[in-house]
Amino acid sequence: MNENVIDVLIYIYENYMDAEDSTPTDQILLEEELVQAGFPQGEIKKAFNWLDELAWRQGSMAYADAQPNRSMRIYSVRERQRIDLEIQGMLLYLEQTGILDPMSRELVIERIMAIETEELSADDVKWIVLLVLLNQPGQENAFALMEELVYNGEPLYLH
Repeated sequence: MNENVIDVLIYIYENYMDAEDSTPTDQILLEEELVQAGFPQGEIKKAFNWLDELAWRQGSMAYADAQPNRSMRIYSVRERQRIDLEIQGMLLYLEQTGILDPMSRELVIERIMAIETEELSADDVKWIVLLVLLNQPGQENAFALMEELVYNGEPLYLH
């Protein structure tokens, strides 16, 4: 099995976060279940670290200025090496359609930079956006729209 952190995050979302029952609170039990499902221990640890840092960053951004920001996002050299033009375009589209606001966009970019995988596809980034929006207060509609885009597999924008 050649699973990566994104695969672990998707599995956790689809089997625990999206389910009617809540995620098991015992991390050790959840880790054991993920190992039994075939995920490598190292990737499981990376996924938990990624989720922990996401929760911390969301908490620290809760009181940030929520005023609309009409400025253009300029990607750093390091960000451009990680986030290709297709993904930059997708993030711009998500912001222009109101699924992402500037604050959540920055959190998505930070989480893209933090994920430990070789390459990221547009589908991987859709999942990252979904996970970022999942627990953001007031973003329920944006989350529902993003979930629809993730599961429908329809193109987000026209070429």
